[in-house]
Amino acid sequence: MNHRKFGKYDFKTSVLGFGCMRLPVIDNDYSKIDEREAIKMVRYAIDNGVNYIDTAYPYHKGNSELFVAKALKDGYREKVYLATKSPVWLVKSHEDFDKYLNEQLSKLETDHIDMYLLHALNKDRWTTLKEQRVFDFIRKALSDGRIRHIGFSFHDDLKTFKDIVDSYDWDFCQIQFNYMDEHYQAGIAGLRYAHKKNMAVIVMEPIKGGKLANRVSKDAMEIFKSASANRSAAEWALRWVWSHPEVTLLLSGMSNMEQVVENVKIASNLNYTLKDEEMKTIDAVRKIYKAKVKVDCTSCGYCVPCPNGVAIPTIFNLYNDAFIFDNLKDSQEGYKLLIDQKSDASQCVECGQCESVCPQHLSIIKSLKNARATLEI
Repeated sequence: MNHRKFGKYDFKTSVLGFGCMRLPVIDNDYSKIDEREAIKMVRYAIDNGVNYIDTAYPYHKGNSELFVAKALKDGYREKVYLATKSPVWLVKSHEDFDKYLNEQLSKLETDHIDMYLLHALNKDRWTTLKEQRVFDFIRKALSDGRIRHIGFSFHDDLKTFKDIVDSYDWDFCQIQFNYMDEHYQAGIAGLRYAHKKNMAVIVMEPIKGGKLANRVSKDAMEIFKSASANRSAAEWALRWVWSHPEVTLLLSGMSNMEQVVENVKIASNLNYTLKDEEMKTIDAVRKIYKAKVKVDCTSCGYCVPCPNGVAIPTIFNLYNDAFIFDNLKDSQEGYKLLIDQKSDASQCVECGQCESVCPQHLSIIKSLKNARATLEI
């Protein structure tokens, strides 16, 4: 397993981090983690060199942190840097910072969190957090040892990113970055800006919620197959991210053991640099995908549960897949199931709650109407 220096610090983290947001579940219920299988996955990754485990307060409907505590028993806690995130949208007063941190320490069954992030910052949230004296909380939590390093994850524009970076002596940040999102949100400019500040930079969504690896379209796969290097679509995506030396590590939300084994193998390669010819391969695939995407949703889940039960990420996945993978029929069949469950786009009452919390600032209501027009038979 390859490792890279963690920003301004002397220690190193594995280039692959295990994101505990998309763990295997039972009965397709996001809240019911298949703990037996997931523990095997996490421990396999650690046994093979992964030393960064990432979770968050809301993942798996509040159960991810509880699961991670179980996975890190039997001496595994001492082998990793543990990261979790403050649910800042729930903070209503200064005292709430401590309330949630202490709750997380209890759920994770640990006396300290190695990497603590302010979760999903944007301009409005950042303004509110400063009013709630977030810096006082950070100083206190670092001083008393409950957290070892402080950072933030981010979903907004580049200017806001730079403003947040410049506001404090952060240890690290976490941004969305993949070959489809090179100039999206913080993007490559933000990556380089944080790196120049000696911050470690952690990448989330390196495969864009699995979209750049699963069910790759025929025309995109033909381009990959014609390349001189024999690699899976997932490996192409991961290598593209790692080819940027400013990236400290990337998080992979692995959902089965096959993905863990493959990602660990890829991360153990000695050389990530992509040649000019290989970059052209990525450019060609990017062009194909960009022309087909209808809604730039990463299925992060912040928009659900919808008050009216609309399965927003699922609908957008079906809508995009119909075009990206040239398979309208399967998407329409999938949409029929949502109609039967009364979770289709027709249930939307345009309350706007989803748009107020969407990290990507998508026009969800309008896109739901477009998706319905395409998918409803």
